[in-house]
Parts: sequence; structure tokens; C-alpha cells
Amino acid sequence: MPVSKVIAASDAAAVVHSGDVIASSGYGGHGIPEQLLVALEDRYLSEGAPSGLTLVHAAGQGDGGTERGLNRLASAGMLRRVVGGYYGLAPRLAQLAVDGEIEAYNFPEGVILHLYRQVAAGSPGLLSTIGLGTFVDPRVEGGKLNAATTEDLVQLVEFGGEDWLFYRAFPIDIALVRGTTADPFGNVTMEHEALALETLLLAIAARTSGGYVICQVERIAEPGSLDSRDVRLPGILVDAVVVAEPEHHMQTYGTRYNAALSGELRVPVRSLGRIDLNQRSVIARRAALEMKADEVVNLGLGLPELVGRVAAEENIEDLITLTVDPGVIGGVPLGGLDFGAAVNPDALIDHASAFDFIDGGGLDRVFLGIAQCSGTGDVNVSRFGDRLAGCGGFINLTQRTPHIVFMTTFTSGGLVTRVEDGALHILNEGKVRKFVDQVEQITFSAARAVEIGQQVIYVTERCVFSLGPDGLLLTEVAPGIDVESQILALLPFTPSIDGPTLMELALFDEGLVGMRERMLDIGVRKRLSYDEKANTVYMDFAGMHIRTRDDVEAVVAAVDALLGPLGRKVNSVVNYDRFVLDDEATSAWADAVQYVADTYYLKVSRHTTSGFLRLKLGKELRERRLEPSLYDSAEEAHRQLDS
Repeated sequence: MPVSKVIAASDAAAVVHSGDVIASSGYGGHGIPEQLLVALEDRYLSEGAPSGLTLVHAAGQGDGGTERGLNRLASAGMLRRVVGGYYGLAPRLAQLAVDGEIEAYNFPEGVILHLYRQVAAGSPGLLSTIGLGTFVDPRVEGGKLNAATTEDLVQLVEFGGEDWLFYRAFPIDIALVRGTTADPFGNVTMEHEALALETLLLAIAARTSGGYVICQVERIAEPGSLDSRDVRLPGILVDAVVVAEPEHHMQTYGTRYNAALSGELRVPVRSLGRIDLNQRSVIARRAALEMKADEVVNLGLGLPELVGRVAAEENIEDLITLTVDPGVIGGVPLGGLDFGAAVNPDALIDHASAFDFIDGGGLDRVFLGIAQCSGTGDVNVSRFGDRLAGCGGFINLTQRTPHIVFMTTFTSGGLVTRVEDGALHILNEGKVRKFVDQVEQITFSAARAVEIGQQVIYVTERCVFSLGPDGLLLTEVAPGIDVESQILALLPFTPSIDGPTLMELALFDEGLVGMRERMLDIGVRKRLSYDEKANTVYMDFAGMHIRTRDDVEAVVAAVDALLGPLGRKVNSVVNYDRFVLDDEATSAWADAVQYVADTYYLKVSRHTTSGFLRLKLGKELRERRLEPSLYDSAEEAHRQLDS
């Protein structure tokens, strides 16, 4: 029988040597091996060792205070270098970087996670477009945070005629991770954790590097008693197991344990309560109006957290999929010290896989906060003055997502407003201007967003901007706000102006905005157009979701209204890309297609890239003795119609 791997925390800390590269798992207050960090801190304070460590961490690990999380490694001399994704939750660590007492790098959260994968696979590094045009780009700052940081860890390379960034891999000597239950042989489950995080990946990376893996747990099980299907970290990857004291093994820094966060039970989302009507809720409600049914949406830290609450109170959480970047899919994301988790999630994937999805363009829309925004539309959330936050997943989230919604109060530092009588009243203006002539650090490059065609808006309590080719465009103003004195006079630049129109009055009322009804409105009349010269009707059903017979009847009514008065039959091109047809409405939809074809069509050509829809709809139409005429591209559909 193998020797038990369960050891004391102090013995685990003794394994770490001066100069080692250590990597810690965690996200905010989730999954942080706090007991191991305590043991390392205690050893250093008593022995002065280990010293000169290199610390690597993907996400922020702390509660924003000065004691917990990675703050425990911030004693002078303990660290030599830090490669971090987010510093804002560990201010003592951030201060070391600001003061130049350590070499410090800030790379995107997803980049660091994917570097772990490259280390695990024995690869020399990561080739990625993430970071181009931002402060991470070596043509800008190369992710270096101070003058003491001189080594280039990222370089610009050309591959396939395009610019890429190459991030160098590094060995990991010590991996500090966390689980729930371990057996004496090091097999670990994670049933009480709210997030899967990078636990497995980090352990493999350390093993590939010839390093040491230490896992903190809350309890030990009998040998052979763990269900192999529940083991998330196999014992062959674990060198030591430490049982934590309860105060150093909370589920999050805000919650000792909540079964809803770990998926043990589901809770009524209405129990989350209503949001008070104020400047923050106005911003969240206006931002939430941008969401469309069936979108996959990611919520960032701070103001964006409220979008999930808005979705819950507007009863639309079933019409969209809300996600948070550590791997939560679906449900209602939580805020505060529980941020990163959700109640009633549909699935939980690991941290690195979540960023595979994000970097691959899997999101439809992302909601993020702002620290500074320039007239060109550039955004800074990573560093301002002597305050270092870091980019976290912000760069990953904004570089491949087609729709970006930034959220911020217009000013901060003393801003006082009142929402009353359907209007916004500014009682005291904030001292800090969020909109500046030039951002101190480029975390989001507006020029790159314009180049690749992203749609970007900036939502505040008093107005809304969109990103145009020449920078910010003022499009909406809140009721009760004077454009000249309360917007333009406070800007160090002159934005372009479109209108502006009035922000929706419902945003400034205690009642619901009616988002569910809006999302379920398929907007079919805007999807139909008739070309008289070509005698062709174009039906753009791309992205439409037909759920019920009522939806089908609405489409038929719109077609009748457009084509009935013509008194002649027409040609038709129908776009079914990303079209979703629920089973309950399939038969009714096929009957409607037959009716429209018999009543109005000379010829029809349909197209969709979905092989499944071609199969599903084609079967229904053939049963009605109709030729499906379903092609896999618009070009082929038009060719067939013209032939």
C-alpha cells in the first residue's frame, strides 16, 4: 500500500525552496488554498525563507483587503517576480509592483491559463492574438508594470502574414491547489467548490515541470471510498494533501458554505429580491436592454454584476445564457465576495476551457466596467495613477466578442443622484472624471475594435455613447439631464452627436421594464422586404427563435400584410441562418411554409449553414410534398433562384 500523502501544513510549506516558481489556483475568494498560503507566510516570518520566489496567478486572489489571499506572500523579500492576471484583490501585492520592489508583469487571465496548458504539454509557449493593441503588446508596454521589470516575456511575431503575440512558457516548481475531499493516496474531489478552476491543469503543469503538487482539502476519506467519477484530481498528480482549518477553507470569502453555489440544490431566483431604483440600477437596466433572446452573455466585475439581478427580476434568465469567465454557464451570477459563482447554473466547466470558448469568439455579448474612457473610445481598467488593478480577463473578453457593453457612472468620487418622477437629478457631481482626454493604459483598443467590426456602446446613468469610426458618438440622454451643462461641459473632448434621443422612460420607474415581452417579440415585420423590380421578397429569419404557434401566426400575418395587397405571386429568398425552431412549433411552421408557398410563391430558395435544420425542416416539407430548396449558402440560394 502507498504511504499516506496527508501531511501538516507546516511540512508542506517546508517543501518550498527559495527561488522556486509557485503557482496558486483561485478566483476572487473561490478555490484559494488559504491554509497553504498561511503556512508559507508563517514560515517566512519566522525563518526568512523561502525568499526570492516567482509567483504566477491567473485571476485575482483575495478579498480586496490586506490580509487574505495573495497578500500573505507580500512580505518584503519573499517574492522576486510576479506574473499575474489581476492584482486588485490583493493590494499589498499590487503595492510591491507599484513601488518597484518586485519584477511584475500583467498578462490577460486567459493567457496565463493557456500558458499553464502549454507548460503541461511541454510546449515552449503560447501563440495568441490576445493582447494585440493593448498595454500587453510589446510595441506598447509588453505587460511590464515597473522599471525593475526588464525581461521580455512576450514578443511580437508574424505568422501567416498576420501579427501574433508569443508568450514564453516557464517551469512550475510548486502548484498550490484546493479540493473538498481527499483519500490518503491523494485522489481529490471538489463537491463543495463553486468553481472547477485550473486545479487539474495546474497539477499537470507542475508534474511536467518536475515540480511538487500540494492540495488543500477540508476532509479525508477512507481509501477506496471515493467514486472515481467524482475525482477531479487523481492521486498520481498529487504529492501532498493538507487538511485545512475551517476558517481557512471557506467556500468564498463571503460565504462559509452555500449548497446552491456548489450545485447541490436549486433556489427560487425571485428570492434574490428587487434592486433599488438608483443610478446603478438605471445603468444595469439600460445595459440589459441590449441583450437579445438566445444570446450567450458574460458579466464582468462591479456594475455588470447587476445585469444578472436585472435578468432575474425581469424574468428573462431562461431566454439567455449568462456566464462568468471562471467557467459558470447559465443560472444567475452572484456579486460581491461571491462573484464568480452563480445559483442554478446549467453547467460548470474548468477555467481554461472557459477561456478557450471566450478566445474563440463563443460569446455573443459581454458587459464590463470602466475606470477611464477616452474620446477615441479606448478603455482603461488596469492601472490609474498609483493604483494597480490589472486586466484580469478583460482583454480576453473584449478581443473576440462581437458586442461589447461598457458600464460606468459618468463621474465618481462623490456623485450623488436621485431618480424621481421619471427623471434623473444630479444632486452633487463627482470629483473624478471617468471620461478623459487620454487613458493612462490601454486595456481596450477602440481602433482595433473598429477595424474588426465590433459593436460597442458605453452606458452611464445620464447618457449612452456608441463607438463610431471617429470615436465616441452621443446617442441617448436621460430625462432630466441638460446635454450642454451636465454632459458636454464635463468632457475634455467633443463627441460626435446623433440626436440624441431620450433614454427609455421605463428605466427611471419603479416598475419592470418589460424585457421578457421585448425578447419574445420576434420582430418579423422588420425582417421582410420586397424588391418590386426583381419581384422578389427577402425573408431574413437569421437568429429568429420560433417557440410557439403564436409566433408562427405572427409570421404568417406579417407575410399576408406584405404580399396580399400585391395581387400577384413572387419569388422568395429565405435566410434560415441560426434559425431555431422548437419541437412544439415545428408542425405548425411547416404548415405555414406550405400555405405561404401555395399562396404567394413563383419560386423559392432557402439557405442555412445548419445541417441539422436542413434535415429537420426538409423532412417536414417533403412530408407535405414541397421541395425544400434548402441550400448551405446565400450565394447558392440566389444562383438556384436565378437559374
